[in-house]
Amino acid sequence: MDKAKAIKELRESTGMSRKAFSEHTGIPVRTLEDWEAGRRTPPEYLPRLIAYQLKYEKITRRNVSVIQDVDGNKIVVINDIVFKGKRSIQWKDVEEYLKRFVGDIYSIAEDNEIIYIGSELPSEYAGSVYTKKLRGTAAKAKANAAQAIPEMIEIASNGIFEQNRKLKHGRDAKNGWYRYDTCFALPVYGDDGNIERYNIFHGRLLIRHASSGKKYLYDILEIKKETGKSCQT
Repeated sequence: MDKAKAIKELRESTGMSRKAFSEHTGIPVRTLEDWEAGRRTPPEYLPRLIAYQLKYEKITRRNVSVIQDVDGNKIVVINDIVFKGKRSIQWKDVEEYLKRFVGDIYSIAEDNEIIYIGSELPSEYAGSVYTKKLRGTAAKAKANAAQAIPEMIEIASNGIFEQNRKLKHGRDAKNGWYRYDTCFALPVYGDDGNIERYNIFHGRLLIRHASSGKKYLYDILEIKKETGKSCQT
């Protein structure tokens, strides 16, 4: 395959614009434009190097959507299982995956609250006391829910405030904490490798209200599978 075409296909597989891809790889935007337009030829080794980088970081297009159930409740549907640990989840991989969201800003549709993604989210999400206690289905659910952070914030509801009670959070949660309900669905595969149905999970977003006045997503807790109910999409 033509080297320039290979790099373009790698970029498009991530869902990134040329600018975002440039920032991620360190390749100037103008250089990418010249390669994709056929005005210049990239080095022979570069497509393989970029492919290795993207495979290592698991930078792929997110296959996530939002639907409503018959009662009007919103559910974030995650269509891919990225973290498949047979015995245990590789939480370091989840932590690396979450770093892509750091610096992003999202809004909760219900109350228009602005939620920031801070640098502590990846390590807290993947390494909290709550996460370390998870096993089996719940662990796999939390790991794969990492794919849908933006959408789970968007559909969050029933925000409840609670005071900060720990001295160690005296600064990063000086103004207390908020907990919001959220809901997501993960695919269940049949023996033929096709999706048979989706299991529905509920969780609670833990949001810290920092001394700066900004609200940051800190973790997702209380993840529970909804028994006796699944969905088809």
